[in-house]
Amino acid sequence: MEEIEMIKIEFFHDAICSFCFPMSARMRRISKKYNNLDIIHRSFALAWEEESFIRDFGSREAVKPEVLNHWAAANKNDDEHRFNIEGMYKTDFNFPISKPALKVAKAAGLVAGEAMYWDVFDRIQHKLFVESKNIEDITVLEEAVKETNINFSDWKAKFEDNETEKAVLADLELAERYGINVVPTLIINEKYSLAGAVSQEEIESALDRIINSQ
Repeated sequence: MEEIEMIKIEFFHDAICSFCFPMSARMRRISKKYNNLDIIHRSFALAWEEESFIRDFGSREAVKPEVLNHWAAANKNDDEHRFNIEGMYKTDFNFPISKPALKVAKAAGLVAGEAMYWDVFDRIQHKLFVESKNIEDITVLEEAVKETNINFSDWKAKFEDNETEKAVLADLELAERYGINVVPTLIINEKYSLAGAVSQEEIESALDRIINSQ
């Protein structure tokens, strides 16, 4: 029997990235359709810490109104149109930074592998985009973790380990080496790049071309 050649896909995303939400659902469907994909989840920080938002928007308070303007476009991009835009308008917290959620998802991946990273990441995004919860709040993040079947104690120990943040930072450095400046981005076999929340058809077309060229 001919051995199937695996295709490596590095999926760069940020939990606060609105277009990463529909892209994750799209990639889940694609992962079920193809049996030769090795999907590796990579961190990208649109706003690693508060200073990033202040630098880009002038203040923390200015972020949410601007970001919510983008949600309408992201909701159109989302095949299921799941964004609760009105719900987020009614909240009284500042739009969250990237760092806490990225560390939470990375800890899950380090404990239980890429599939668990993905499960936790998707639960975190659901908290923000559908449930209108503050994913900078550790109690909300822990709630997302508990909604998966990961061992919570193991996850908590890994989350508090300094090596977890180093692993996130290593992803950010890798993104810089690849020249990534937008998420979502897919890096396929370390040489092909698909940037933005492109359609499932576009992703599959790119994958088919790569498969046929092997």
